[in-house]
Amino acid sequence: MGKIEVNKKQKKESLLNTAFSLFTSKGFQKTSISDIVDNAGVAKGTFYLYFSDKYDLRNKLIAHKAGVLFLDAYHALLAEQVSGIEEQIIYITDYIIQRLIQDKSLLGFLSKHLSWGIFRSNLIAGTDNSEQNVYLIFMDLLHASGYEFKDPEIMIYMLVELVSGAIYNPLLYEQPAPIDEIRPYLHDSIRHMIRLHIQTAEATQVSGAAASDSNVE
Repeated sequence: MGKIEVNKKQKKESLLNTAFSLFTSKGFQKTSISDIVDNAGVAKGTFYLYFSDKYDLRNKLIAHKAGVLFLDAYHALLAEQVSGIEEQIIYITDYIIQRLIQDKSLLGFLSKHLSWGIFRSNLIAGTDNSEQNVYLIFMDLLHASGYEFKDPEIMIYMLVELVSGAIYNPLLYEQPAPIDEIRPYLHDSIRHMIRLHIQTAEATQVSGAAASDSNVE
């Protein structure tokens, strides 16, 4: 990466980091673009090189924070050499939960703003760095499992909704129970969700036979 590219990346990261600090301290509505650029030490024109408006910045910030969190969990997973797709997804989930326990500001920010639409359009679609494409990493995990999955993107959606919906109230308010009491149920639900989407050999054979019959007709 050349000096110009490094400089651009640093400015964008400065804007993202400054926005996160202001959004979590002042609140999104009370933070202006001027506040962000002044605290980041860049010109307002620089802001518009990367973001169309404050809402675009917020959405990309959510994707950035969620992506970094997932990547940290993924790298920890590789270091631990966890095997089996169910245990890998559970490990990533537990890692994310532990990080959110340690960082309440990040938990509060993501719990208020993370949605499937933002996740899909800004995170799964990829980031500036192809190495950080969470969707491709997730698909690599599925492929390495040795299983065939029915509608893998739907499974990703269901897992994101399941985990995000299940953890925030226990983490923020300990309702309906503290996270440690919820965790075993969450693990079981993750396993069930994955098994539900595994394409069995029998189902594959039936599907193949049906396709052959259709071709004959």
